[in-house]
Amino acid sequence: MFDIAPRRLILTLYGLYARDEHNWLSVSAVVRLMSDLGVDSASVRSSISRLKRRGVLESMKVGGSAGYSLSASALEVLREGDVRIFGLKRATESDGLVMVVFSVPESERDRRHKLRTLLSGSGFGTVSPGVWVAPSVLFQETVNMLTTRGLSPYVEVFRASYEHFGALEERVRTWWDLEAMNAEYSTFIDNFGGVQAEWRKSSKSPQRAFEVYVPLLTEWRRLPYLDPGLPASVLPKDWSGTRATELFADLDALLRQPARSHALEVIHAKPGSGIGRTACAAS
Repeated sequence: MFDIAPRRLILTLYGLYARDEHNWLSVSAVVRLMSDLGVDSASVRSSISRLKRRGVLESMKVGGSAGYSLSASALEVLREGDVRIFGLKRATESDGLVMVVFSVPESERDRRHKLRTLLSGSGFGTVSPGVWVAPSVLFQETVNMLTTRGLSPYVEVFRASYEHFGALEERVRTWWDLEAMNAEYSTFIDNFGGVQAEWRKSSKSPQRAFEVYVPLLTEWRRLPYLDPGLPASVLPKDWSGTRATELFADLDALLRQPARSHALEVIHAKPGSGIGRTACAAS
């Protein structure tokens, strides 16, 4: 099994399956699904409690069964993530940049911290402390993000092109940590590069698809937020992002539906049926 924090796997489960189940999953279903990922019930319940305290999950009973739903803010974050994770295209130099400039009064330094955290977490590069840039393909996403979080009064947003001084490729290396990005992509390839061959040789079990697909998506979710789709022309020759992106697309097409079949079988199973407990019993 993959060494991923249980709370991250739980959030992936809710993003993949709860939204189509009236935004709710029972505790028992989550425990059974997480057992297939090698996580014991105590760790699941502890992680759910932390997600509840952070306002990500909200407790709710349906038909007498205890469970949790995603909060409104968590649903919004996941909707935004769908676009970035599954739909982000690599920009070209001709697309230009989206530039965010902000100035926050010292009395509202918490807003300054929130802005920096939000922009860095969205893949923006730092030109100077109050000037951040990303490929212009993120323009509308950026405007929406700043607006919904109440930060628009503190920022100016521009479409821009880099003109002088020095080559854009050189500047990009100072605005983003490309080595760290490349290392993350390489790790993803190392972890999941053998899945296609394994799947061709296996019995193509929906449970096995689930066991791989949930960690796959959990690990991939971070990467489009580190690399905001920088143009290939400004990236190093040994850039691993292209191969990693192709690998994710191939595995997503291969595993998504069988993984979903297994998840829904567990979600809709009657308590005590034993469905979804195979991996837990074997571990």
